[in-house]
Parts: sequence; C-alpha cells; structure tokens
Amino acid sequence: MEVKSAKELKRVSRELQENFLNRWKLLNLEQDKDRLKALNEKSEDPDLWNNPEEARIVSQKKNELEKKLTPWFTIQQDILDFPDLVELTLDEKGENGIGELSMEYNRLQEKFEELELLGALKNSEDLKPAFLNIHPGAGGTESQDWAEMLLRMYIRYFEKKGYQYSLIDIQAGDGAGIKNATLHVVGDFAFGFLKGENGIHRLVRISPFDANKRRHTSFVSVHVSPEIDDEIDIKIEEKDIRVDVYRSSGAGGQHVNTTDSAVRITHLPSGIVVACQNERSQIKNRDTAFKMLKARLYEMEQEKAKEELEKNPAKKRHRLGFSDSKLRLPSLQSCERP
Repeated sequence: MEVKSAKELKRVSRELQENFLNRWKLLNLEQDKDRLKALNEKSEDPDLWNNPEEARIVSQKKNELEKKLTPWFTIQQDILDFPDLVELTLDEKGENGIGELSMEYNRLQEKFEELELLGALKNSEDLKPAFLNIHPGAGGTESQDWAEMLLRMYIRYFEKKGYQYSLIDIQAGDGAGIKNATLHVVGDFAFGFLKGENGIHRLVRISPFDANKRRHTSFVSVHVSPEIDDEIDIKIEEKDIRVDVYRSSGAGGQHVNTTDSAVRITHLPSGIVVACQNERSQIKNRDTAFKMLKARLYEMEQEKAKEELEKNPAKKRHRLGFSDSKLRLPSLQSCERP
C-alpha cells in the first residue's frame, strides 16, 4: 500500500496502533506476559532443580510462551511509537518524509498481519513439531504421481519457511510417483501451519500416462498430527500392537538396505499403521514409529473428547480416509466439456 499524503499517514498509523492494542487485549497477551515472568522467576529458583520432572515442565512451558510472545515483543514498541514517529518526521521533513514513512508503515503492517495469523494458532499443539503423511487413493500411477507432486510442494514450503524436515518413510510407486510418504517437520508453529492440510486433495488433469490424452481425476489423502511430548501420557499395551521389521527401501548406503532396520507398527484396536525407515538403527526407527503412533492415538482421543463436548451422536472416522468430507480441488485443465 502506497501512502501518498501526510493526512493519510497519520490516519493509518493510528489505526495500526489501535489494531495492535485490540489484538493484544483480545489474545490476553498481557496475562501471558505475566505468566512468562512468573515462570522465569521460578526457573531461577535453585530448589526447582531438585525435582527434575517439575523443572522439565517449567522449562517446557516457558519455552512455549517465549515462542508465542517473542514475535509480538519484537514489533510491539515500533508499532506503538509509529504515530509519534510520523508526527516528528513530517514536522522535520514535511512531504519529503512521506516515502520513507510509507515504507515503514508497509513493513509494520506486514509484520502485524503475520502476528494476526499466529494469533489464530491458540492451541498448545500448534507450537509442536508435526508428522505429515501422504497417501494416494485409487488411480494407480496417476494418483501416485499426484502424491509425489504434493510431497515436492510441501518440501519446498518447508524450505521457504526455514523448517527442518526429515523423510522418515517413503515407498516408491509403480513406475512413477510414490505409494506413501511420511515426514517429520520441526519449526515454530509447525503443526499449527500444517494442520489445515488435513483432508483429501483432488487433482483433475489430462494424464501424461494416458496415451489417449483423457482427463483423469486423482485423490491423495494428507494427514497431519502433532508430535506428542512426554508430558502427555499415552498408554499403549503390548498386546494391542504388532511390530514388523523389514529392509529399508530408502537412501542411506549399503547398510540401510541389507539389514531389517525399517519398522512398521500396527495398532490392532484402531487399525492405525505407522512406519519409519530413515535411520540405519532399528531402535531409532522404532522410537520414531512409536512417537507417530502416540500422536495418532492422542489425536483420536481429542476427537472423542470433541464429540462428547458437542454431544454429537454420529461417530467420526478417526483414521483419515477417502470418505472424509474435506476436499481440496486443484485442476490443471478446464472441467468444461466440449
């Protein structure tokens, strides 16, 4: 937005300041600030470290609040002081200062819009790392190719956001694409930004795999779940799981492909299946697979609690499948028929 007059600059600077203060109040950030102060004081108490478990919980809560509040603290003073800066600059430079102030306004407005988006991520899970699974539906090579396109898209998004990611499980498709892929994603608000990808993604295009150049419709299921830390106790009985080991099909050198390092865990009561093969160590792959399983079971319990809260008698599907209602509809060709 290009601000062209002193009058408009004064108006938008006051609006920005007012919007910031309203959002600060709406999100109860002052209370969070007080909580962070109390946690900082508690973490400085030498007696706290006599109880390692309590110290871990305090440290974790402190880190979560810092992640939430730091972006607001970074820009807070600049926005609150901006109306005064406008007045001083215009008094000193007159209309010659409008261009400089307009650029600063656009910078602050962009930062504030980013903060508003973060403000919508209110749940504690939103701050956590995430597991993202991509699974093609019926459609053979066409759906598998669509799944690989989505995988490349997500990887580019992670790189742009500065997120760390690892491909912990992948199964190549028949000739092209992938049959399955699971990524572990670490970064600020990783789950919060990715949870909206949950659902079925549909692609309509002229298939490059069809010699007759017909239009095909392909479906891919994307499931995102937060990584669950040790503070949340998810009990898994040994009798409820089946653990299979097999040779990894991923990269990693000769060793990774000649030993049974990959691990697949099936939770028998729910039918949830998770797998990990990115590490050379079977033990590490097993640990990661259990983290994924705990995340899925925690999510399932959250859904049950939500149903109970809403008093909804209809049972929802806890495992994301191709009967879910949320549908993404990209099309590479017109759907109009000749």
